This record gives sequence, C-alpha cells and structure tokens, in this order.
Amino acid sequence: MTGTAPDDRSTWLGFSLKGQRYAVSLAAVREVIRPGDITPVPGAPHDVLGIVNLRGQIVPVLDGRRRFGLEGQVDEQHADGQRVIVFDDAGSVVGMRIDLIGDMLQLDTSEVSPPPPGRAERRDDPVSGVVTRDDGFIALVDVPRLCRA
Repeated sequence: MTGTAPDDRSTWLGFSLKGQRYAVSLAAVREVIRPGDITPVPGAPHDVLGIVNLRGQIVPVLDGRRRFGLEGQVDEQHADGQRVIVFDDAGSVVGMRIDLIGDMLQLDTSEVSPPPPGRAERRDDPVSGVVTRDDGFIALVDVPRLCRA
C-alpha cells in the first residue's frame, strides 16, 4: 500500500486577504469570530486595529491586510464576510481580521515549498511556505512569527 504516513499530514484553515489565499495551522486557531466592536488603541502599531473583549479577556486584533502589506479597504459587498481568526500561540492570544474564511485543507509536508525569494530573508514576514494547487498558490502562515511582529 502506498500513501502518506498520518504524521506527514496536517489540517489547515484557509482564508483570503484582498483575493490572495492563505492558510494557518488549525492547531494554532482558538476560534473564529465576527469582528464586532474593535476598540482602537492610540499609538498602536500601523497593523494593529485595536482590542476586543473576548469573554473577559482583552485580545489585540491585527489588520490582516496591513500585516501582509496589502493596503486598501474591503469593498462594501464583501464586508459581511470579514472575520477575526483568534490564535493561541503558547498562551499569547492574538486576533487577525481577514476578508473571508476559506476551506479546511489537508496538507502533506511534501507539498510545501519555501516562500518566494526575498520573503524568507525578512524576519517579520509571517509566510513560512507555499503550496501550489491547480487554481493557484496558498501561502502558509507561521503563527508564532505573525504574533511576534
């Protein structure tokens, strides 16, 4: 019997930002919520939208578009699809507003290629790899790097 060992496959949650596809390891996702009331924080970095109160816990929320260098606002017809993915990185909880939640993906480690040249050298770039599919590319996000920067 041929095939992939179960340990070589992992589950990822797909999402979109400005039409580009990304995915994060499901193991790092705590939950997905509607954006709701995000309170701006004066003096916060450019990619921080603000904070939300998530059942008594104050959670910073990143703007996914700004974090990935994809400036521009979501058009009105797609605004309803926005969500906040809440990550738990070793006890550090951070949310990120995205344009649209995608599918659950089963990925094999052999499918993952390194990020394009130039990206890998940037310490603040959260893209850790790329998966090629028939309909395009999916950039894989390193959650610890995303939450650190």
